[in-house]
Amino acid sequence: MTNWPQLSHAYGPAADLPAQLERLASAPTPESWNDLWSALCHQSSVYPASFAALPWLAGVAGGQDREQAGNALALAGAIMAGVDQPHGAGDVRAEHAADIAVLASLADARLRTAEDPAEYAYLLEAVLSFEGVAGWRETLAQGLMNEEYEVTCPQCAAELFLVLGEPGFFSCTGDYALSDDTTVVETRPLRPANPADLTGIGRRLHDLARTDEQQTVARALTHLFGQATCPACETSFSVEARVNAGTTGFASGRGSAAEPDHAPATAVGFRDHLGPAPEELGE
Repeated sequence: MTNWPQLSHAYGPAADLPAQLERLASAPTPESWNDLWSALCHQSSVYPASFAALPWLAGVAGGQDREQAGNALALAGAIMAGVDQPHGAGDVRAEHAADIAVLASLADARLRTAEDPAEYAYLLEAVLSFEGVAGWRETLAQGLMNEEYEVTCPQCAAELFLVLGEPGFFSCTGDYALSDDTTVVETRPLRPANPADLTGIGRRLHDLARTDEQQTVARALTHLFGQATCPACETSFSVEARVNAGTTGFASGRGSAAEPDHAPATAVGFRDHLGPAPEELGE
C-alpha cells in the first residue's frame, strides 16, 4: 500500500494523488493528463511520487483504450528519463523492476502498430527510457519530430542547427526558418550514414524502424548517425557525437546492442506527443 502523504510531487505532499488518479481513470481528459504531467514530471523534473505512480501507469498502458495507453506510456517514459536526477526515491529500477519490464514490453509491442512517425519516435524514446539508455531517452523524439537539433561546432564553437526532415538535411549557423529572398542562410548538406555501416544503438534503432516500416524515421536516423560540416569553419564532425557526449551505458531488448551512454544535448522546441508535454505546462 503506497503511503502517498509521505511522498512528494511537484507541488508538495502527494496526498491528493490517489483522488487525481481515480478521476483520470474514470473520466480521462486532456486536462486531467496535463495535471498529472504537471505533478509528476513538471518541466522534466521527477519526484518520489512519480515513481510510485509507475504501477498505475503500467496498468493503464496495458488497457484496451489505445489513447489512454499511449498517454500512460509517454508519461512513464518521461518519468524514467529522469531516473538519474536527485529525486530521493532510492533505487527505483530495483524497486519497480516488474512494472518497468511490463512498460518496456508494452512500448516495444506498440511500436509495430504506431500510427505515424511522431508516435513511433516517442515510443522509441520511451523504450530507451525503460531500458536505461541515457541521453537518447531525452532527446531522440524531440529532435526527430521537430526536425532539428541545436549543437555547437567542436572546432570553432559556432552555434549550429542540424536540420533533418521536410526542410532538408543540412547544417547552418543562422535561423533557416527566417531566410528569405534578402537573407540567405549558408548551409552544408548532412551526409547520411550507410545503413550497412551502422553499429550499436544506431544500427538497432534503424533496424527497428525499417522492420516496422517507418521509413521516415529510418531515413532521419541515417542522418542523425551520419556526418555534418560546420559552415563557419568547414570542420566535419559526427552528428551523433555533437548531439550526445558521453560516458558508458548499455541497451537491451529487441535488436539490442551495447552502446555508450550519453548526456543530453538540446533538442530544439517540442512537438505535441502522446500526452501533454511538460515543457508546455506553467509553473
